[in-house]
Amino acid sequence: MRIAIAADHNGVGLKARLSAWLTAHGHEVDDRGSHSETDIVDYPPLCADVSRRVGDGRAEAGVIVGGSGQGEVIACNKIRGVRAGLGHTSFMVEISRGNNDANVLVLGTKVITDDEAERLLALWLSTPFKGGRHQQRVDQITALEA
Repeated sequence: MRIAIAADHNGVGLKARLSAWLTAHGHEVDDRGSHSETDIVDYPPLCADVSRRVGDGRAEAGVIVGGSGQGEVIACNKIRGVRAGLGHTSFMVEISRGNNDANVLVLGTKVITDDEAERLLALWLSTPFKGGRHQQRVDQITALEA
């Protein structure tokens, strides 16, 4: 799977770890930045970049790492075709993929540990979309973009 990934200055270390994990598990990683923990960067452009790549098919999925992830999930969901889910717990990850067909996972490095982030990413990637009544709801969400 082609996965675009980005992080602000808070998430650079975790992004590197998740990128290595993704590569080791056979995924193609498109690292969109940032690459410095000391240079303060704004997350909205990073979120827009990854989300546009998901929205137009250059990436099949996206991963964003921020401090809390809250602002990042808001920014990602402004981009047409993106359904970003905040992944702080297994429950949230399973719902975002299984019920909402999320195509971008947002993680908060100040909220979860690096080990938890890796586990949640693995869960997110392995959780299938349930379809059925959930597809109706995803279609209704998509209609909101029109």
